[in-house]
Amino acid sequence: MIKHIEFTQAGSCCATAIGEEETVAVQRVNNHLPVVIIGAGPVGLAAAAHLAERGVKFLLLESGEEAGHHISKWGHVRLFSPWQYNVDKAAERLLAADGWLAPAPDELPTGQEFLERYLRPLSELPAIRSQLILGARVVAISRQDKDKMKSAGRDELPFEIYADVNGKLQIYEAKAVIDASGTWGHSNPIAASGVWTQEERSLSSQISYGIPDIQGKEAAKYAGKRVAVVGGGHSALNTILDLAELKKSHPQTEILWLMRKHKVEEAYGGEENDQLAARGELGSRIHRLVDAQQIQVMTPFHIRQVTSKDGKLTIGGVHNQILMELTGVDEMIGNTGNRPDFSFLRELRLSIDPVTESTEALAPLIDPNVHSCGTVRPHGEKELRHLEKGFYIVGMKSYGRAPTFLMATGYEQVRSIAAYLAGDLEAALRVELDLPETGVCSLNPSPARSSESCCT
Repeated sequence: MIKHIEFTQAGSCCATAIGEEETVAVQRVNNHLPVVIIGAGPVGLAAAAHLAERGVKFLLLESGEEAGHHISKWGHVRLFSPWQYNVDKAAERLLAADGWLAPAPDELPTGQEFLERYLRPLSELPAIRSQLILGARVVAISRQDKDKMKSAGRDELPFEIYADVNGKLQIYEAKAVIDASGTWGHSNPIAASGVWTQEERSLSSQISYGIPDIQGKEAAKYAGKRVAVVGGGHSALNTILDLAELKKSHPQTEILWLMRKHKVEEAYGGEENDQLAARGELGSRIHRLVDAQQIQVMTPFHIRQVTSKDGKLTIGGVHNQILMELTGVDEMIGNTGNRPDFSFLRELRLSIDPVTESTEALAPLIDPNVHSCGTVRPHGEKELRHLEKGFYIVGMKSYGRAPTFLMATGYEQVRSIAAYLAGDLEAALRVELDLPETGVCSLNPSPARSSESCCT
């Protein structure tokens, strides 16, 4: 299909596809193009708040039906980072000017409370709502008239962001792009190889990813079943705690815990020594359940394949260097983390670390083989640069597959980038983030539920 695009004096245009009636709108304001932010989650909205506060023109594209759409998918989850670490400072200033009353700083919100009490009011502020486009799924980004191979004059050309907006193609021009699309919906497979197979995908009715609402609307799916939980991070621990609660009212429920850690003790964390009491309590509660033999633990266990017959799953893998099969499993829950989606960034020159899939300069700072939540230090615009000048990946996606992301750190990322784009180089280089030494990870007090990654 061929499209002919002609720009008008004002910068709007019409494009007619041969053989099809379709309009493509291109946002262009001469040399004063907006910054386009992809994703209206916590970090994307924080980027909008900082740009709005500095008077920098922006557009905010969100694929969902409302800002914070993905958070509504885990609304039953409770964060163990209190409100004081979950609210961006620029967003708080804009909200306060509109009469918003901040929650108590030491309270621990659920995902739904986080959405309703903070993200939704923030997205409805006039300065942000007027620039928010919902139902906008970005499908590609490029430079105007230049593919990835062309270098001459590349940095001076505007970005073109191609988006499917409620079924129609729209093209937006930008002087800079901030990708805050996150990693939600791009789970890692349960296989130890990290490879998605057609076999695993075909078992989607019996294999779930993330943290199901086990104590709520999905209780019947797991009650009285033999359930295998895969993973050794906070999400897996919270899933197991929810299953343990379900087991109290449905004693036939069996909990099988599969992880690649060498010893189960590695999953307990700091327990009573953790500076965040809620997070420490998570490890202590799991420890007690294991000691009480309420959970069948298999570690280290490396899954190779999963098959289904007569409605029952068989999990094949290696346990202590011995090939074995676990049979009679009704349901599996994968808490193996997420990975970034780069498919719509193919025409940009990215600087991606080959191991972590994080922004390259971040890799030595966040490598989970070396760092935990508490040892990842603040960073800003300088560390987030790519070969493609003016393009940034922020938030969870900037960390690639590393599970050590902090939501407050994401706020610091976009504060620094907004300062840089506004020409305030001194503020861009300055560090304005203060966290407890242990970091701020997500988890939950009773009833125990946590967010998808180690840290939020």
